[in-house]
Amino acid sequence: MGRSFENRKASIFKTAGQKSKLYSKYGTLLYVAAKNGVPDPENNPALRHLIDRAKRDQVPSHVIEKAIEKANGVGGEDFASVRYEGFGPGGCSVIVDCLTDNNNRTITDVRTCFTRTGAKLGPAGSVAHLFDHLAVLSFKGDNGDAVLEAMLDADVDVDDVECEDGRVTLFAAVSDFYKAKTALLKAFPGTELLTQEITFIPQANKEISADDVPMFEKFMNLLNDCDDVQEIYHNAILPG
Repeated sequence: MGRSFENRKASIFKTAGQKSKLYSKYGTLLYVAAKNGVPDPENNPALRHLIDRAKRDQVPSHVIEKAIEKANGVGGEDFASVRYEGFGPGGCSVIVDCLTDNNNRTITDVRTCFTRTGAKLGPAGSVAHLFDHLAVLSFKGDNGDAVLEAMLDADVDVDDVECEDGRVTLFAAVSDFYKAKTALLKAFPGTELLTQEITFIPQANKEISADDVPMFEKFMNLLNDCDDVQEIYHNAILPG
């Protein structure tokens, strides 16, 4: 299918300009994952996955440990996940995932990003149906048929397996993320996963004109500057 999903996902962790902001956002994610489950990564797959991501993004161990210790305490902050959808500059579809302890603040901040760039914030469900919500695992190789066979043997709900440019990419149901990862590493010991995430993948691209690029980049920068924004997904393809 040639999804090239990396080109259509803007992750706050990869675009944030300051390390302090990166650490703060990971701290919130880790805190929520530990608070909603158990503060033990061995018994909390979501927390374990986040810790792996944090380490790959070079978040210091003390930041990770502090967030988990905080979640292990009594009381604490009450964060909730919220999702906003709409249409960005050039008519692209956008999904913005946030973690917030103040809904009024977050919706105001996100709406401002849309209005300042001529974008349009839509109601829930306005663009989500244009994306596939999938678990994505990829690694170097060309053995797509063997990967598919291993997934079927493990009863993983597979959406697709792609082989492109010496890389195998597995798309599976979100609910089977950990099952797929476990089966993959068991079937191919020593495999280094280049991608392991749950993400929104657009079903179709939207080419952005050169004239719309400056406003699109401003839009992304404004969203990335919002403290509550954790992930941004879009279907925009920029020229060149």
